[in-house]
Amino acid sequence: MDKYLKNDFSNIWNKTENNLVYGIIGDNYERILIKFTSIRKSKEKTNEYLVSGISKVKSNSCNFKGKITIISINELKQVKFGVDDEYKNAGIKKQGLLKAVYEFIEDEKQKGSGKFSGKLESIWYLDKNDLIQYNDIEIDSDKYFNNAFTGVWKSNNTGNQKICNWGDYRVPNVNCDFDIGSAELSVSQKYQKNGWK
Repeated sequence: MDKYLKNDFSNIWNKTENNLVYGIIGDNYERILIKFTSIRKSKEKTNEYLVSGISKVKSNSCNFKGKITIISINELKQVKFGVDDEYKNAGIKKQGLLKAVYEFIEDEKQKGSGKFSGKLESIWYLDKNDLIQYNDIEIDSDKYFNNAFTGVWKSNNTGNQKICNWGDYRVPNVNCDFDIGSAELSVSQKYQKNGWK
């Protein structure tokens, strides 16, 4: 991990257009929108990133602040160059998987606020200039997704916890009857009424 902590990973968590970041909260898979407004590397801890953002469920929005803490960085043994090796001459040096934990705390003064916590997995690559980039090399693959946040949201008011997962292009770790799409996310009729129409 020490080999990569000098690099800045902040750009990989804010790369995807917000309308392609999909999330669920609660057992009925209510749609939640998560938008990061600021991500910056901590000056004190090389594995920590300070995050600000906004969450929205139905018409209720909350501001949050918190951190992402990297716990492991692994290199892929075999570099992938996409369909028909289209990125073979792009100067990609390394590819890998980053694992982290996160904690985002919503403003207690706002209605329906709480705390998000859980685990994060992101795929990345090191380009020819030794910069970390968002790994979208296999974005045309049916199973592609990135930035898988899996965890819980805990209410500031009641202390009740709900499952809360989100990610780029797909929702990670959900029941197989939720996303019935093959090439892209397609929410089944059963859950459409929960903010997905």
